[in-house]
Amino acid sequence: MFKIFKKKTSQSVSHEVIPEHIAIIMDGNGRWAKNKKMPRVKGHYQGMQTVKKITSHASQIGVKYLTVYAFSTENWSRPKDEVNYLMKLPVDFLASFLPDLMKNNIKVESIGFIEQLPDHTKEALYQVQDATKDNTGMKLIFALNYGGRKEIVAAVQLLAAAYKSNDISLDDIDEERFSQSLFTKNYPDPDLLIRTSGEERLSNFMLWQTSYSEFVFHKKLWPDFEPSDLDESIQIYQSRQRRFGGV
Repeated sequence: MFKIFKKKTSQSVSHEVIPEHIAIIMDGNGRWAKNKKMPRVKGHYQGMQTVKKITSHASQIGVKYLTVYAFSTENWSRPKDEVNYLMKLPVDFLASFLPDLMKNNIKVESIGFIEQLPDHTKEALYQVQDATKDNTGMKLIFALNYGGRKEIVAAVQLLAAAYKSNDISLDDIDEERFSQSLFTKNYPDPDLLIRTSGEERLSNFMLWQTSYSEFVFHKKLWPDFEPSDLDESIQIYQSRQRRFGGV
C-alpha cells in the first residue's frame, strides 16, 4: 500500500513514501462562497477548479489512486437549485478537464449508485471514462451518489443473494469476500484520507475502507486548497507510523 517516490517534487515530500491511495472529502465549497458573498454554486464551481490542480499534482508526485467525494447520497436533501447545478456541473467540467487528463495519462473511474444519477450526468461521466479507459497513469475516482452505509447494505444484500442461490456458503463470507462486494473492489484501501474545512468526521465516506487509513484534517476550505497543502498533508502522513493494530 506504499510507493517509494524517487523523483524530486517539493522539498516536503521528496525521497519519501508517497501514499498509493489518497481519498479526499472536499468540504467547504458553500462556506467559501458565503464568505465571499457569492451564491453557493460559485463555491462548487471553484471547487472543481481545485480538483483539476490537485489531480494534476497528485499524478505528478506518484499517487496511484485519488478518490474524491463529489456527491453523497445525503446531498439530495440540499436545495433543489443547488442539486440541479451539481448534476449539471460534471457536463462542462469533465469536458474541459479531458485534455489535462489525457496529457497526464489519468484514467477516470467512479464509485457509487451511478445508475440513479440523471441521464445527462451519467452520460458526461461515461464519456470521460470511455475516453480515458486506455490511460495507464493515476486513477481518478469520483465518488458520486455515494454513501458508505448504503454501500455496506448493498454488499450484504449481494452476499445474501449469493448464499440464497447456493453460490456461496456461510464459511465463504470473510473480510476479503465482503471487500470484493463493495464499489471499491478494484482498488486498495486509502492510505491517507484528507478532509478540508476543519471538520473532523467521515460523513458516511468509505466507512469500511478507511479502517486503517491515516486521517489529516485541514483547516482550509476546499476551493482554497493548494498543491502545497497536499504536500503538507502527505508530510504529516509520512511522519506517522502505521501499525495496523500491531506494536
